[in-house]
Amino acid sequence: MVKCPRCGIEVTELHAVDSDLVSKLQSMGESSLPAQICAGCLSDLRKTAGRATGGALLAQERAKEQHRLQLWKNRVQLIKRARTMMSEKNYSEAAVSYEKYLKILEIVFGCKKGQFLTPEMFKDNARTSELTVVASVYWDLLRIYDTSDKYAERQQIAARQLAQFVRFTPIFPDIIKKAEAFVRQSRNPAIIKSFLKGAAEQRPRCFIATSAFESPWALEVQLLRHFRDSSLKPHAAGRLFIRCYEKTSPAIARFLDRNDALKPLIRAVLRFAVKRIS
Repeated sequence: MVKCPRCGIEVTELHAVDSDLVSKLQSMGESSLPAQICAGCLSDLRKTAGRATGGALLAQERAKEQHRLQLWKNRVQLIKRARTMMSEKNYSEAAVSYEKYLKILEIVFGCKKGQFLTPEMFKDNARTSELTVVASVYWDLLRIYDTSDKYAERQQIAARQLAQFVRFTPIFPDIIKKAEAFVRQSRNPAIIKSFLKGAAEQRPRCFIATSAFESPWALEVQLLRHFRDSSLKPHAAGRLFIRCYEKTSPAIARFLDRNDALKPLIRAVLRFAVKRIS
């Protein structure tokens, strides 16, 4: 029998305390740990270290969340500064502020290295309005990067990102018109044309509902899409209706985007339609 140097109980054998456990306990303030202790003491120390590690990880996560929250709040000032710089034609400083804004969003949404923002990251209803801000940022960057050929790669990225985001915003028709005019004076017209092509291909198909509810993720929009896919697409007559709708509805959606006063009425009509088909 041997006596445990930590608890003083006599046991049949002692167990070595591994170096990782010693390091964790020392970081918690434990000192003068014996090299060998009984199985009961070893188990207690491992539990203590485990609880402390879990608490430390929880504290780290809380600190990260607080940091992300503070960054989210700070983004507003960056946008204000960037737009002030744009009005003063200080485009280089505007680009810096815009890029910092986008970097903040990447941190907030946990983007990995080389990963870009996507509209799906903003599905939270509290953040869907940010889609319009993001689209306007990419539009300004698209034009800023056009001032020098050395920014061609960045401009291509901005064009691709803008095509993704602008389709979910009420400024879609306005940006398209501006881009169609800008392509004639652009240093890199091919990039602007690639944006126009990408935006046209990715424009959502529930044009009127998306315009009326100002969000592609509104419940009513989702229900209408489900009805289209589950009840109309399987039938020839339904597919014909969809094709006719897709040809005529973009013009109606653009008209709605220019006349916000009509949207409450259209929303009421669409909600009634959703109730009838649900």
